Amino acid sequence: MGASLWGVGRARSTLRPPPACFPPQLPTSRASQIPRAPSPPPHLSRACARAPRDLKLDTVEKIVEDFASDMALNPFSSGTRLRDMIRAIRASKTAAEERAVVRRECAAIRTAISERGQEGLRHRNMAKLMFIHMLGYPTHFGQMECLKLIAAAGYPEKRIGYLGLMLLLDERQEVLMLVTNSLKQDLNHSSPFIVGLALCALGNICSAEMARDLAPEVEKLLRSRDVNTKKKAALCSVRIVRKVPDLAENFICLAASLLKEKHHGVLISAVQLCTELCKASKDALEYLRKNCIEGLVRILRDVSNSSYAPEYDVAGISDPFLHIRVLKLMRMLGQGDTDCSEYMNDILAQVATKTESNKNAGNAILYECVETIMGIEATSGLRVLAINILGRFLSNRDNNIRYVALNILMRAITVDTQAVQRHRVTILECVKDADASIRKRALELVFLLVNDTNVKPLTKELVDYLDVADPDFKEDLTAKICSITEKFSQEKLWYLDQMFKVLSLAGNHVKDDVWHALIVVISNASELQGYAVRSLYMALRAYSEQGSLLRVAVWCIGEYGEMLVNNLGMLEAEPPITVTESDAVDAVELGFNCYSADVTTRSMCLVALLKLSSRFPSMSERIKQIVAQNKENMVLELQQRSIEFGSIIQRHQSIRSSLLERMPVLDEAAYLVKRASATQATIPSYKPASGVTPGDLKIPNGVAKPAAAPLVDLLDLSSDDAPVTSTSATPNDFLQDLLGIGGTNLSTAGAPSASTDILMDLLSIGSSPSQNGLLDSSSPAQGKDNSGGNNYVISVSVTIAELSNTSVAEKKPFSAVPQVVSLVPEPMDLLGSLSSSASSSGTKSSTIVPQAADLLDGLSASTSVSGIDDACPSITAFQSATLKIVFDLRKQLGKPQETTIHATFTNLTSTTYTDFIFQAAVPKFIQLRLDPASGNVVPASGKGSVTQGFSVTNNQHGQKPLAMRIRMSYKVNGEDRLEQGQVSNFPPGL
Repeated sequence: MGASLWGVGRARSTLRPPPACFPPQLPTSRASQIPRAPSPPPHLSRACARAPRDLKLDTVEKIVEDFASDMALNPFSSGTRLRDMIRAIRASKTAAEERAVVRRECAAIRTAISERGQEGLRHRNMAKLMFIHMLGYPTHFGQMECLKLIAAAGYPEKRIGYLGLMLLLDERQEVLMLVTNSLKQDLNHSSPFIVGLALCALGNICSAEMARDLAPEVEKLLRSRDVNTKKKAALCSVRIVRKVPDLAENFICLAASLLKEKHHGVLISAVQLCTELCKASKDALEYLRKNCIEGLVRILRDVSNSSYAPEYDVAGISDPFLHIRVLKLMRMLGQGDTDCSEYMNDILAQVATKTESNKNAGNAILYECVETIMGIEATSGLRVLAINILGRFLSNRDNNIRYVALNILMRAITVDTQAVQRHRVTILECVKDADASIRKRALELVFLLVNDTNVKPLTKELVDYLDVADPDFKEDLTAKICSITEKFSQEKLWYLDQMFKVLSLAGNHVKDDVWHALIVVISNASELQGYAVRSLYMALRAYSEQGSLLRVAVWCIGEYGEMLVNNLGMLEAEPPITVTESDAVDAVELGFNCYSADVTTRSMCLVALLKLSSRFPSMSERIKQIVAQNKENMVLELQQRSIEFGSIIQRHQSIRSSLLERMPVLDEAAYLVKRASATQATIPSYKPASGVTPGDLKIPNGVAKPAAAPLVDLLDLSSDDAPVTSTSATPNDFLQDLLGIGGTNLSTAGAPSASTDILMDLLSIGSSPSQNGLLDSSSPAQGKDNSGGNNYVISVSVTIAELSNTSVAEKKPFSAVPQVVSLVPEPMDLLGSLSSSASSSGTKSSTIVPQAADLLDGLSASTSVSGIDDACPSITAFQSATLKIVFDLRKQLGKPQETTIHATFTNLTSTTYTDFIFQAAVPKFIQLRLDPASGNVVPASGKGSVTQGFSVTNNQHGQKPLAMRIRMSYKVNGEDRLEQGQVSNFPPGL
């Protein structure tokens, strides 16, 4: 504030005749009576230097007294209240005290403004307001005071007014429109100082309207003889062009003429104006390319070769700011223009070779020079020179310089890959840097450098560094290594070796899709399966704490355990190892001890142990004991697996070998497509490979889950907008009677029911279902459900494809076997449907299975069907113009409440149905268990059919008849179709 305060004092002194001189010394007695003040203004000092020595003492004393009194009256002298306010604010110990001081001062300023107090206080009040504004307090009440000070005639008032205008207002304030006239007058003022104030204010807060009004005055000032005025006018023109690009054409010629100036301040402002013009107008860009390239080259050559100039020297470099501005403008002009680029090549090479790189200013110039070379159509030799400069930057100790060098190299690799490859060793060293941002940027650059020729040495360097890398950096490093090996691996053996190293060193940082892909590769590489399981076993012994390594190793041991023990599939250079069956089981058991909280790992360990029980019969008893440890596990998934696997080991030895065969070879191409789709946040639909029929798929029912199924969830009671294709009428709905709903008028046959169908609501369908027209009209006369409840047990045929898409985190055990969906989940056998020899008729025994019972009892080859009574007739459960469903009913002797139903689905149209799914819902007192369907494709014109078995148990047999809602979904030429109906023609006694 000292310099500005003195400026005001100097201006005030012009109101009275200037003193003739200032004495070099004052008498001690007189000087002690004068108030202490800062040093005299420069013009008084110069006057003193020219003063004659024979001046009378009384004249000198009078001059000093006048000066002292003037400073005492000056509101910006050392005794003003501005400093007192600053001291009071700084002395405040709490925020409340500071707010109190500010409120007091703001109140005094408001009073002075409203009462139009002493004119000399305006300076002080505005200075105090600006300080209060910088503290963050509202000062809008002083905006008009700024305008009054700007309209004043004196320089001190204008200076404080313009300063307050730039601080307290911005271009969005409406009050700014009132200052346009004052700005126009000041731009035409005879004093260059006042013109400079107006240009500074206009360059800071100029709006689009002000730019259009005042652009002619700024154009005239660009032709001024005063260098400071031209410099400020050029900077003000930059603001005008930004606000109103249409005015750019008015400044093109003037900007080009300014490039001929010698003053560096004018030159740097002119270059900035030319840069802004190039951004705003294509015409300006073409004009400057034709007329200014030679001038820019001359400026750059002169400033590079100029001798030492103290006013422009920065660390031994002559005006680096002008260097950088000119280089940026040359980059814009040379981009995409071969002629301009050719004209620049020589001077750019000179700057790149002559500039010293041991100073920060020199590095800044070299950085801009490299940016310019890479941005224009430079020659190959010049680009190599630029990349070599970046290579030197990589060896610099400054982290910022190394970081910007890596950024430019990432862009330069697309221009000249070979030149960047020469600095590969230095870039690899940057991967090991202590700075995290440099490590990440260097790793990205290394990933771009990898090709078929250098993939092995680069991968080896990265894998070696993986062992000592920081834990925070390991995730990024492993992701890049895995991407490199997957993208550039030409042989599977090298790929497996690198992946095993990564899993061993950073298995806890590997993403799930990486080790999933590794398992797919191992499944497809039959000649390397033995080598893989042995390598993983050895790695697991040394790095058992790596989670992903453990999962892959456990899976391989479970699939290829006999190859591990018998040293099958040995490679030529592979040394044999000795592994016993007990050692293999120990390795799997390690998963339980090290990862007891990892549900995925423990589930995989249980499956591996189950498979080893078939491969190593002598270890069955020990495996059974390990599996039994989870029978009381709190996690339902582990508890269910433990119970079912223990049952398989103990009770189903006849089917264990066929049940636990090796997994079929996984489709690598399909997995890659699915993985790529998952990265794009899309859900891929499962489609069988061309030429593969549903019968060829090794899944129980051959039904795949459609990508965008039109069916809503049967358990979702909140949606009522499922699509319905059938529109036939519904007869009297006897289920209302079964649900105990009375007082409802039933509709006549052939008309839709007007009452609410609760079962249809459970199916989440908002309209009446399709009916087959063959329902028994006497059915509604049956008994009622006294409970009045509307809880239905809903059973859906679940496919293996759906099971694979089920998240473990949902904690809901799904099964591909017939199941009863109840309020309390029951332990079920997930493998119950894998035997194809359940019965000779394709249906299962309908024996009621109690909770926690083994659902595999009916799956052995010796399953008896002699207890089936064929007395019940077949019924047509559903028939429309497109689909016919026949139920073949069977009863078991001694169990009248149970009924086994064999459903046959026939297509009545000439178009094949695909993705066929059958669903059923029954009242609460009936239990329903669905078997998997024989397929999901229904041939056209009745040339074939799909069958599906299910059993129902009527817990109120003899009191209430069977009741069932059915729904069928399928696709016709890729279009989703839905049909539904109610089966009410079951024979009596079911």
